[in-house]
Amino acid sequence: MIHPIPSGTRDVLPDEMRELRAIEDALRATFDAAGYGEVATPALEYESVLARGESMPPAYRVADDHGNVLALRTDMTVPIARVASTRYASAEPPLRFCYVANAYRQVRPHRGQMREFLQAGVELIGSPAPQGTAEVLGVLSAALESVGLKDFRIGLGSASIVPALLDQAGVGAEDREKILYELVTRDFVGLEREVKRLGLDERIAHVPLLRGGPEVLDQLPDGARGLLGDVLQMLTDDVRDRVILDLGLARDLGYYTGAIFEVYAPGIGSPLGGGGRYDELLGRFGRPLPAVGFALTIDRLHEALAR
Repeated sequence: MIHPIPSGTRDVLPDEMRELRAIEDALRATFDAAGYGEVATPALEYESVLARGESMPPAYRVADDHGNVLALRTDMTVPIARVASTRYASAEPPLRFCYVANAYRQVRPHRGQMREFLQAGVELIGSPAPQGTAEVLGVLSAALESVGLKDFRIGLGSASIVPALLDQAGVGAEDREKILYELVTRDFVGLEREVKRLGLDERIAHVPLLRGGPEVLDQLPDGARGLLGDVLQMLTDDVRDRVILDLGLARDLGYYTGAIFEVYAPGIGSPLGGGGRYDELLGRFGRPLPAVGFALTIDRLHEALAR
């Protein structure tokens, strides 16, 4: 007899579980040494609360016995923003939180994607750019090294460079939305078409194609260079050596406002994790504070170590 489990989920058996726990323990120790305290939040949240984060649509919805619509969290950033704004409403920033928790997302059929997956990460709340961004990138690099990963790289981009250039050019809301859609979907041909249609500086279409070392910043207009240049200057040499600037980088969560980043390892076709700045999210919960964080997918990290 075959007793199926839901698509996008899996059983973890003892040998693998021991290896996963060793990864979690190393990450927890790194987060703790950096001053990040571990928190846990309910897997189920009110859907209306999660919606404030402009996160992904939930994979699972249920109604409780009072008729309230609940949803399984799609990440930990939004729940921690809620915690920081309510349980720490009068606490002096910066606030440093870490977590190891399951998240749940919709998947495309027959793509082998996981609906339920384990993440570990940190959230630094109340520390502005570039200092906060540099701190979190340092913690990210230390965490990856703590589990024994050697050849990883961190792709660093920004969700604010192209919007800033559009603001300087006086692009209206409707046209701006079209251009940013092409950017997020990485349709660079469509992006170039929209830039030409509006008669904008062709460098706006060229920016997302820039990738490499610090020298790529020299190709940006003066006002946009500092958005990432200041972060690079604050990184230690060992972390800076891990960074690849990728100005076409786009994350699929709607709350990012500044620097964004992803982690790559040889032989793994998907990022091991990522994160970025979300300086407007806390304001939606009533306590406007700058913030930045990252999440690592434990299964992908385990696969990278196995390879």
